[in-house]
Amino acid sequence: MKVAVIGGGSTYTPELIDGLIRRPELPISEIVLHDTNRSRLDVVGAMGQRMAKAAGWAGILETTLDLDEAVSKAGAVLLQLRVGGQAARYKDETIPVKYSSLGQETTGAGGFMKALRTVPVVLDIAERTQRLARPDAWIVDFTNPVGIVTRALLDGGHRAIGLCNVAIGFQRRIAQFLSVEPQRVELEQVGLNHLSWIRAVRVDDVEVLPRIIEEFGDELADEIRVPVDLIRTLDAIPSYYLHYFYCQSEALADMRSGPTRAEEVMALEHDLLEMYADPSLSSKPELLEQRGGAYYSEAAAQLLSSLINSIGDIQVVDVRNDGTIEGLPDAAVVEVPCVIDSDGAHPLAQAPLAPEMLGLVQHVSAYEQLTVQAALSGDRSVALRALLANPLVGEWSMSTAVLDDMIAANIDDLPAYWA
Repeated sequence: MKVAVIGGGSTYTPELIDGLIRRPELPISEIVLHDTNRSRLDVVGAMGQRMAKAAGWAGILETTLDLDEAVSKAGAVLLQLRVGGQAARYKDETIPVKYSSLGQETTGAGGFMKALRTVPVVLDIAERTQRLARPDAWIVDFTNPVGIVTRALLDGGHRAIGLCNVAIGFQRRIAQFLSVEPQRVELEQVGLNHLSWIRAVRVDDVEVLPRIIEEFGDELADEIRVPVDLIRTLDAIPSYYLHYFYCQSEALADMRSGPTRAEEVMALEHDLLEMYADPSLSSKPELLEQRGGAYYSEAAAQLLSSLINSIGDIQVVDVRNDGTIEGLPDAAVVEVPCVIDSDGAHPLAQAPLAPEMLGLVQHVSAYEQLTVQAALSGDRSVALRALLANPLVGEWSMSTAVLDDMIAANIDDLPAYWA
């Protein structure tokens, strides 16, 4: 099987390659890396080829600037692109802060602008995949904001699943707390992408969440950046992205005082690309751990294996709701435990969300629906309604100011808004 990686010039890519070539149950004969940046693609591609050779992988790893060539006859297309690069991310993280709004790449006004840039590009890739890839090809989206991008893909009738590394990260962390193998830990993580809660943790079918909160609550709270009393009040472990919702004032103060994540990542990427250019390097460097996306390669390889081999195991992915979370439209995209087989992801039945969770999920789901419409229409009024529906924006004066400033700053990547 051929796997196409769109955004293959990313500094994440060696991590992904390492995960794919070390899975003997994955029948991958060819990996094609596609990117629009030739210099990065050459460096990362050469690094990947050295890794494959050192691991004794018998397949072919190639690079291309031609998107049609990349997806042609592919059995899986993995999306990890960033329209506008880290420079666009810097705008997402700094422009909203000028208006006392959170600047973050997947939530709030910054995440909204990232979605406007990304959705049309991803849909173009998906349409080419539909024409040129294998009829049974899967699109796996790791590109943020995953929930919005996946919704656009599914609304467009594409064979797609959204993937995030939050769940596998929590699974691994809890396994470390309890000194057990990760595969013994099952999470009931429910909500939307980057807006979910772990309501149950089972080890060998035994519920251990109360013990986790009691014994490791302080440590978890520090890592998620929320008060431990919040975790105890919710009786659940929130995604660390909920820090932006539950601790908005603190998050905004941090953004005003410290360097942006974009600046940190740009420095990391500079160093990583220099390392990748070393012809003697054939294994991923330790510095890659600081890049983010922990366990992404494991999550992607596990999902592909289950889809291809119809394993029927349970993984947390992003899929259409279809009644899974009571109180949300069927067309909403939710992040829940699913059974994965060759027919796709089948959500497990879920108990209703508590009111304090459901209200926030409904709020953000409505914003996501409007954001897809805004990305495709180029309609400023729809874009404003989306920002008004976003609980991290909401105010009229803030919405209008942020929108106009961000569209002006991103106009080269927003063809729908050129008029």
